[in-house]
Amino acid sequence: MTVDSQDTPNDLQNRKNLNTFTRVVSYVATRLVTLFLTVVVGIFLTIMIANMGGYVDNIMRAKIREQVLTQLVSNVGYKLMGTEDRKAMVDEAVAIEEQRIGLNTPFIVRSFRYLGNALKLDLGNALFMTADSGSRQVRLILLERLPYTLLLMGVSQFCLFFFSVFIALNLSRKYGGFWDKVTIALSPTSSAPPWFYGIFLILIFAAVLRVLPFSGLVDSPPPDNKWLYTLSLLKHLILPAGSLIISGFFLSIYTWRTFFLIYSSEDYVEMAKAKGVVDRDIERRYILRPTLPNIVTSFALTLIGIWTGATITETVFIWPGLGRSLYSAIGLYDVPVIVGNTIIFAYLLAITVFVLDIVYVLIDPRVKVGR
Repeated sequence: MTVDSQDTPNDLQNRKNLNTFTRVVSYVATRLVTLFLTVVVGIFLTIMIANMGGYVDNIMRAKIREQVLTQLVSNVGYKLMGTEDRKAMVDEAVAIEEQRIGLNTPFIVRSFRYLGNALKLDLGNALFMTADSGSRQVRLILLERLPYTLLLMGVSQFCLFFFSVFIALNLSRKYGGFWDKVTIALSPTSSAPPWFYGIFLILIFAAVLRVLPFSGLVDSPPPDNKWLYTLSLLKHLILPAGSLIISGFFLSIYTWRTFFLIYSSEDYVEMAKAKGVVDRDIERRYILRPTLPNIVTSFALTLIGIWTGATITETVFIWPGLGRSLYSAIGLYDVPVIVGNTIIFAYLLAITVFVLDIVYVLIDPRVKVGR
């Protein structure tokens, strides 16, 4: 920026504001384009992987032919036909079914068509799965199961996040104490997945003690009273939510405890202690504030993780959420459902990353937009 000797202070300030605005707009535009391209690549790779590069088409064609043959075998007219007529009838029925699900279109063409529809959030229709209403729309299938996944993952992940941060902060005050050593010793237990702990919880509380149910959303038949229905729902929620919390509990505490210990050993913290600043103010101003970007990032990613569900855990507990639906879709080679689930996650992740870039500027003075 060149400065004219005749420029007034207001002119200089206006130029500075214009340059700042230009830099911010350029940064935002660059981030949006970058995230959009990332979403495009991610969705396209998902389409390719879900269809195994076209190999699933061969599996589905064989499956269609087998189903057609099974149906026609019971047809009396089919049995009376000659060999050529039978073959023609089978081929015609197979062609109709392949056209219905789009297998008559080349795989690469369908892949780009899927991609175009995905970017417009047009999730299309499932091949085999249906919603409870009987609809094959992927949007309805996902929306129907979304509340149950939000309930399970929301309760478990929020409890895990807030309890682990709170406990880790208390452990960092008593570094080397008994509970600190216990947490370090138990942190490797988080290497086991949630469904592993879920199986043990089922064995203990459902099979042996018989105090908690382990499958489904509510009791069968469902209670008519809304309060009894809510209590039944919460009772069924305990074991799957407990397995998710136990799986990541000690490792999460250990991770946050390490963050708090790193920042509590900085020179400015020692200086504050020497000046006589009380412990609560030191934690708030010199420990929690520097770790705030990490806390915000972890919390934001927790919100995104709620959407994905817990595929195997939901399947083990027969919980009717998105994770179990994704598991069923994989088993049925229902590509639209798999891709639809990934599309929503990709968009949510991109939006979260973009918002986090803005939030970092607000909570961390060291971060400048565009630098």
